[in-house]
Amino acid sequence: MVHLSRKSKPLYLQIKSIVKDRILHGVYPLGSIIPSEPQLEEEFGVSKVTVRGAISELAQEGYLEKGSGKGTKVIRNTSVSKLSKQKRFTEVLVEGGHRIRKELLAAEAAELGPGNLPHSLFGEQAYRIERLYYLNDEPYIHYTHYVTKRVGSIELSDLGSQSLYDMLGELEAAPEKFRDEFAVALAPDDIAQKLGVAAATPLLMRSRYSYDSAGQLIEYSEGLYNSALHRYVVNYDV
Repeated sequence: MVHLSRKSKPLYLQIKSIVKDRILHGVYPLGSIIPSEPQLEEEFGVSKVTVRGAISELAQEGYLEKGSGKGTKVIRNTSVSKLSKQKRFTEVLVEGGHRIRKELLAAEAAELGPGNLPHSLFGEQAYRIERLYYLNDEPYIHYTHYVTKRVGSIELSDLGSQSLYDMLGELEAAPEKFRDEFAVALAPDDIAQKLGVAAATPLLMRSRYSYDSAGQLIEYSEGLYNSALHRYVVNYDV
């Protein structure tokens, strides 16, 4: 059974966020039929009314189409970006028929030691989130996120199934601008083991700085990509 927080937003909105995340990451592919309402009720441990509320909102937003007696079909698997016409990398992968799965490795309110970049950005404390992304069930990307404590209280346990950026949006701290930097880094021993590569393997590293509408840094992340498994791709619509 998937854990839902009883302290944060309404249950139907939590389920909506989880199902939408699965659509965007290809767990529920375009054109597929998602699990039935009774199956979702059992998975999340909620009532029929709660599940129907989540499905109805996703249908209104154009992700799902409800068919009488035929199940509920996925009819859109891309988000709408306010920032640019650049597609998210995960969207490029999903459009290529791939499936993305996320595993939460750690989530904590961390003490940051001096002498490193996160400390210089956020001071002595920040939220630290570590995730592993799988491409068709093979470990592909290792992410470490640092989020400023200025956003308020984050339900860290919810990050196992919900989007970090969606959660920041609920705290009215959604990033409005991003800056990505790319480099090559040697895989540290612990991350190499998680990605299934040899220690000190050269990996693509993406550093991301996420800013709010006032230009204040909200989040900094480092992603290490096993690009031997799949190249990093950027597509633009013009």
